[in-house]
Amino acid sequence: MSRVSKPYEIVERALELSTTDGLVVIADEHSSANLRWAGNALTTNGVTRGRTLTVIATVDGAKGTASGVVSRSAVTADDLEPLVRAAEAAARGAGPAEDAQPLVSEVPASPDFTDAPAETGSEVFADFAPALGDAFARARSGGRELYGFANHELTSTYLGTSTGLRLRHDQPTGTLELNAKSPDRTRSAWAGRATRDFKDVDPAALDAELARRLGWAERRIELPAGRYETLLPPTAVADLLIYQLWSSAARDAVEGRTVFSEPGGGTRLGETLAPLPLTLRSDPHAPGLESAPFVIAHASDDSASVFDNGLPLAPTDWVRDGKLERLTTTRHTAALTGLPVAPSIDNLVLDGGGERSLEEMVAATTGRALLLTCLWYIREVDPATLLLTGLTRDGVYLVEGGEVVGEVNNFRFNESPVDLLSRASEAGRTEKTLPREWGDWFTRAAMPALRVPDFNMSSVSQGV
Repeated sequence: MSRVSKPYEIVERALELSTTDGLVVIADEHSSANLRWAGNALTTNGVTRGRTLTVIATVDGAKGTASGVVSRSAVTADDLEPLVRAAEAAARGAGPAEDAQPLVSEVPASPDFTDAPAETGSEVFADFAPALGDAFARARSGGRELYGFANHELTSTYLGTSTGLRLRHDQPTGTLELNAKSPDRTRSAWAGRATRDFKDVDPAALDAELARRLGWAERRIELPAGRYETLLPPTAVADLLIYQLWSSAARDAVEGRTVFSEPGGGTRLGETLAPLPLTLRSDPHAPGLESAPFVIAHASDDSASVFDNGLPLAPTDWVRDGKLERLTTTRHTAALTGLPVAPSIDNLVLDGGGERSLEEMVAATTGRALLLTCLWYIREVDPATLLLTGLTRDGVYLVEGGEVVGEVNNFRFNESPVDLLSRASEAGRTEKTLPREWGDWFTRAAMPALRVPDFNMSSVSQGV
């Protein structure tokens, strides 16, 4: 074993090797465990371990500060000096960085900075796996087949800088996706859950939910494209609003390039986006959705800056009581736009004051409406309006007089999440959810179901 092997030792040694004006070192220790199943039987399982080291060197010059970023995996002590030198060479060879700022300093050290990394393993499924086996048996006796996977990751991030920062964050991320299919494969239903530890995931409840949806699909109804009253479940709301968050960079808005740009100049900050009292917020300490309480930036882009590494994060309202409250900024773009510093945070919550569950919203439907399962293949059509297109998947159901009466065909939709907020007539109870489309990149979300009177189903789709 290398004499320098612990993550904090790797960080400290890399900092000691620095010959430039500033250095940021990020050591990410990864571990994961997974289960996969098909046709009511487990197929594979596995556990992995890994390390990624990112070194960010900064060089002050007459024309400004330049940065160089190099990341490598499976780094050992012998790899450190070449890695640091590569980052320094990249910085010396680069022009001044537009987002250059003094490196963050004077943040209290994490008390567990020198502790061993947290790790996950197959034990995370100790209670979940037997319950999943019971669900297989129920599904088999009920004439349906279950397919899916469960994945749990744990990343311990160690952040050290030449300005004295020594920060540590452990991030667990669990996802479950479960599909139920009829034996002839003509009917399919999906459910997903996000979790920190799989202790709050109930396979029996998920199987019962999917069985009910497959039952709804026994009656098939063909509907044309058009605008329909639509009940968007929390997972679909999350997918739409995550994309809205990703599109809310203040600089882009000030420069007139986004839906948050004010015609003629400026931004739409302070404008009412929704008549409902909707608050869209992020909070690194949100219960059950905890995320890093400081900036971890492996690279600079429109919404992040490597110079901001270690900057403390605070609860942030993006939309408050229906009004646009904040746009995302780094320290650099905040100075450019004159707006408060508001970095991105790795979770998203929408509160609308509603108390009804999705099932209760279905029961309260007096006319005809569509009930969606989830959205996928979401793509941007027009950044100026944030018009998105995508497809429905794994079940669109027709609601009449408060009851689901059958399954209808899938659709392609064309909608802007910003416009949807202005037209939503009801928000249900906020609950943790797994985004279907963006679940590989963003899992920590809590959303209500939304009722939209005129959701635009622009064409019929042959999707499943």
